[in-house]
Amino acid sequence: MSTIVFFIFIMVGLSYWWLWRQKVLEQPWVTEGTDIDLRDDIAQISPTAKTGLIIFLAVVTSLFSLFISAYFMRMSLNDWLSVDEPLFLWLNTALLVLASISIQWCAGAARNSNIRTVRYTLLATGVFTGAFIWGQLLAWQDLNAAGHYLQSNPANAFFYLLTGLHGLHLLGGLWVWSRTTLRVMAGVNTDQVKLSVQLCRTYWHYLLAVWIVLFGILLST
Repeated sequence: MSTIVFFIFIMVGLSYWWLWRQKVLEQPWVTEGTDIDLRDDIAQISPTAKTGLIIFLAVVTSLFSLFISAYFMRMSLNDWLSVDEPLFLWLNTALLVLASISIQWCAGAARNSNIRTVRYTLLATGVFTGAFIWGQLLAWQDLNAAGHYLQSNPANAFFYLLTGLHGLHLLGGLWVWSRTTLRVMAGVNTDQVKLSVQLCRTYWHYLLAVWIVLFGILLST
């Protein structure tokens, strides 16, 4: 198991390195210079950025798939005790759905060059996502208060692992979101953030799908 986890982290690290080398983590969201045709610049960046995101999501999918497989393998042993999931998870799920709706709305506004709506929906996405992460921390506190500590039961450990891993990927998305939001607040036009918003939309929808899968597994087991 430890060898598999080590291999997974190596693969994730390599994917981040590849994205950095391709400037996927830099160029798509921050277009420097104003003396160039932004449409031509975005057209050149777009294929690389989208391909990089697809590759990254493929690696992340493999990561979650392996941990889910390990989850089902581990729960077949006799020391597995199911965890009663905190009610916070239902509210948190609703918050993440709202964040996904908001970023979808934002992408539509960017496509229609409505910078004001882009501004408000980006802020709403950040608020809903931040509230989701805060709600996950509250769920952890509830488990601890009920005596479900990380070391006390393998089911507890997997709950913290899966929800924590998902939360970390959301935090990574918020880093990109923050850069995009700051540029919008600084007064850039929609052409300069359209690609970034589109990529954020894909990422948020993906993490919502991952969370629904994880939540369903946690509830059913």
